[in-house]
Amino acid sequence: MTRKAVAVRRDEIVLAALEQIRARGIAGVRAADVAQALDVSTALIFYHFGTLEALIIEAFRQAAEKDLANLRGELERGGPVDARLRAVLRLYGPTTTANGWKLWIEAGAAAMRDTQLRAVLQRLDLRWRDAVVALIAEGVGAGEFRCPDPHGAAWRLTALLDGLAAQVVAREGTVTADDCGRWLEQALGHELGLELMKRGRS
Repeated sequence: MTRKAVAVRRDEIVLAALEQIRARGIAGVRAADVAQALDVSTALIFYHFGTLEALIIEAFRQAAEKDLANLRGELERGGPVDARLRAVLRLYGPTTTANGWKLWIEAGAAAMRDTQLRAVLQRLDLRWRDAVVALIAEGVGAGEFRCPDPHGAAWRLTALLDGLAAQVVAREGTVTADDCGRWLEQALGHELGLELMKRGRS
């Protein structure tokens, strides 16, 4: 088997595992389900990943890295720091879609019992929060934000979005994306002294 074929097969297994996680949750995924989705043997799954736990960690890592690639794209756009901060927080939170959050919430629940998954989750999560800290510190340095504690403000803002995401995912219909966007703007005003963006502006 060529090196490329191995990489392609591993990617196929990871994608199939992600679909199973979304459908069944991490606790409900079995190697047999992933194998059946691909019409391969479970032996092939274990050949490539060793254990089901290793496959789940790799599936989550790859999905999270795609989110982080979007984060890097926003950070590299340039422009006013308040616009970049808002774009990053919209990307982080459930203000547009909660699809990615379903996987993060599943991983967070499973990580309480899996130290390896917890380490991966924490490392990837910190990259988001560190980016928000850096943007707030940049705005403070430029005199655009009024905030004595950029680190604390970043964690409070992202914690707010964490909690809202759980509401959006677990209690569908009780909190909307518009609610999240409006409350995020209010929090930005409180934490950084930013004026609320005007709604309905083109």
